[in-house]
Amino acid sequence: MIVLGIDTATQQVGCALGGVEGPLASFHSARGRRHAETLVPAIDFTCRTARVDLSEVSVVAVDVGPGLFTGLRVGIATAKSLAQALRVPVIGMSSLDLLAHQVRHSPRLIVPVIDARRGEVFSALYRHVPGGLQRLTDYRVGTAGELANDLLARREEALLVGDGALRYSAVLADDSGFIEIGGVGAQWPSACDLVELAHPRALREEFVQSSELEPMYLRKADAEMNWAKREKA
Repeated sequence: MIVLGIDTATQQVGCALGGVEGPLASFHSARGRRHAETLVPAIDFTCRTARVDLSEVSVVAVDVGPGLFTGLRVGIATAKSLAQALRVPVIGMSSLDLLAHQVRHSPRLIVPVIDARRGEVFSALYRHVPGGLQRLTDYRVGTAGELANDLLARREEALLVGDGALRYSAVLADDSGFIEIGGVGAQWPSACDLVELAHPRALREEFVQSSELEPMYLRKADAEMNWAKREKA
């Protein structure tokens, strides 16, 4: 079974192909946020690199967010189109789950943090358990200060990863030594992790039809909020 993974939830555009043996080939680029122009050629490049024809894909997996609104729309629309053309099911996974997966072996509390713009971040809390990760909270959006206060109240060693953790490191880190900010190598969700996590789900048939796939926004788009402000004014 071959899984095609698509990740465009953040500034990075990524895709990967893989199966039971893990990722076979991948593409990742975080330059320019040209998601629509980059994604389809990237998928073609990845297929040629892996020597896999697109018709061999059995499942399309896609990052459904939370993340950048434009990037999410591009990735999910592409995933739906490919799934319909290939007549295969899809699997949607959260960008926060993918980020946490990168540091899943940490004994600390794992906190993926994605920059949500407007001074806010998307986040969730995870803990390493035998066989993987356990998510402890809902996916949520709030200010970096609110997240910092939550972590401070827990008084527990935590590892924060993601572009939001890097951008707001001055707010999130404190002098207690409880908080560690991950490096740039763990700032984006990875399409390779998406393939790795989606494959066992595909074997268990935990997928949906493309028409049922929806993005996880957690809040209204900037355009909607601006329109609401103008109407109120």
